[in-house]
Amino acid sequence: MAVNLALIPHFLQAGWSVEYIGSETGIEKQLISALGKVNYYAIKTGKLRRYFDWQNLKDPFKVVKGAYQAYRYIRANKPDVVFSKGGFVSVPVVLGAWLNKVPVIIHESDITPGLANKLCIPFASRICTTFPETGAHLKTDKTVYVGALIRPELKDGRARKGKDFCSFKEADKPVLLVMGGSLGSKTINRNLRESLAELGQTYNIVHLCGKGQLDASINNPAYRQYEYINEQLPDVLAMTDMVISRAGANSIFEFLSLRKPMLLIPLTQNQSRGDQLLNAESFRKSGFCEVLLEEQLTALTLTAAIHQLFHGRMRYIDNMNDHQQEDAAGAVVGLIFQIAR
Repeated sequence: MAVNLALIPHFLQAGWSVEYIGSETGIEKQLISALGKVNYYAIKTGKLRRYFDWQNLKDPFKVVKGAYQAYRYIRANKPDVVFSKGGFVSVPVVLGAWLNKVPVIIHESDITPGLANKLCIPFASRICTTFPETGAHLKTDKTVYVGALIRPELKDGRARKGKDFCSFKEADKPVLLVMGGSLGSKTINRNLRESLAELGQTYNIVHLCGKGQLDASINNPAYRQYEYINEQLPDVLAMTDMVISRAGANSIFEFLSLRKPMLLIPLTQNQSRGDQLLNAESFRKSGFCEVLLEEQLTALTLTAAIHQLFHGRMRYIDNMNDHQQEDAAGAVVGLIFQIAR
């Protein structure tokens, strides 16, 4: 989603008509509506699971229906090009574009391709990658290394506005931002909340806990919780000293661009294909973060890791300052212009 939000303004400014095909139940529609001038079209989608679930029996039919919906929508609107970020909603869209002979450009954020992108790659004209080593896993000459796409508005945040938004009682404490993805993480949420009594003595904590995971029983003056933040996120990031996060590529590269020391808690091999473990290890080797495996996550280990990150924060910032950031947005926009022509 972050990649799409980073790219769409470029095309709106260039006078393009932008249409967005997304899921019926996700938060994409709310985020896209904030951009204005982008029509949102919802289709049926099925999740591509690597584990047994009774929904696996139903979801192939949803994918087929979604592909038909996408095919009809693309045929009616006749786009010049389709850009796909990946994820389970992308499969019917890419199929619909291919059936209409519309060129497709795919973006892969992680070191190894996700299942959805693996299914879509045969139908794509180009595959853009965030990590240079991804090309070795794809084994196709359609790969183009572009680097990380960063939403430019994230760099426009104002720390003072972030502090006004959160209204902490002791505003001079260092700020810890905790986020577990758009749906949140029950494991991270639970262990963080068990640590609040100690952490709140040293830090102000902003917790993006995920949809439906607010805990109204907590009353700690150093703690603010939100399901998610959209408009105020750049300001909150501007005032943040450290981040605790999953290891999704889009998020961690955004934190890297903002020079925010990170404690990464990647999804386990059982929860995913292992891509976040690879992302986190790549960042750890580069000196950008600390890593705490979920199997080792407790209230005590989380507290110790946060303190360690804070005391060594300048080392991580120095390493991030040495990182050369590519103009990934310019590369992808140029490629889309080229393919569209």
